[in-house]
Amino acid sequence: MNGKTKNTRPVGIFDSGVGGLTVLRALRERLPFENFVYLGDTARLPYGTKSAGSILRYARQAARHLQQRDIKLLVIACNTASAVALEELQEELQPLPVIGVVQPGARAAVEARRAGRHLVLATEATVSLRAYGDAIRAIDREASVQELACEMLVALAEEGWTTGAIAEAIVRHYLQPFLSGDVSLRAETIILGCTHFPILRDAIRAVAGDAMSIVDSAGTTALAVEQLLHSAGLLRTGPDSGKLELLATDGARRFARVGGTFLGSNLSPDDVRLVDL
Repeated sequence: MNGKTKNTRPVGIFDSGVGGLTVLRALRERLPFENFVYLGDTARLPYGTKSAGSILRYARQAARHLQQRDIKLLVIACNTASAVALEELQEELQPLPVIGVVQPGARAAVEARRAGRHLVLATEATVSLRAYGDAIRAIDREASVQELACEMLVALAEEGWTTGAIAEAIVRHYLQPFLSGDVSLRAETIILGCTHFPILRDAIRAVAGDAMSIVDSAGTTALAVEQLLHSAGLLRTGPDSGKLELLATDGARRFARVGGTFLGSNLSPDDVRLVDL
């Protein structure tokens, strides 16, 4: 395989559903010449309430499907799957590079507030594994990390209720204990530890206030992907814009309707191809 052919191979991305499209959006903005293939395992979402064993099995199946499409790098664009399956997939798929979203998010949080009090908003599975707490403290031993399961925020994002009184009321229900009262509980940084949550940023900002640092791993993950591709000599530099292939395991119509909000562009059911894992 010559260098040009290797460079034109797509970057593979998978998530339990449409939330990972926020990561894909950041990747396309940073790497406009790359080809991407995105797989949303919509038949089995959400991963966040599943057992670690089930999540690992689902992640392996999604990764293998994308590997068969001759990808040059795999992005696990799901915080829960990153927390559960990253190390296993890195070992099983080598020499294929595999990147998750937890480590880039942790680095971004430490850069935003070293030795700070961090609040991670995530799913039940990510919280139970203490994924962000371990990743942040591995970089900054002085950091304080609290992790909070916010499953209702996933539902808000899926339904498109991302701003307004209802969204802010639910966000406030989760955040209020960490914004007032005991100083030791007050957060200085909020980490969006689920790829659904970036589209709720305005509601979170309205509740948390302008002084709060809000960290999203999507941009940091895109930077990590760019650096890895560059170091491996696998960057595609044009001249044409990259192509995008969207795959889902169920519900092409819903994927297009909800996914357009996450991706920031209109999607049609015809843009989504259904696959079996």
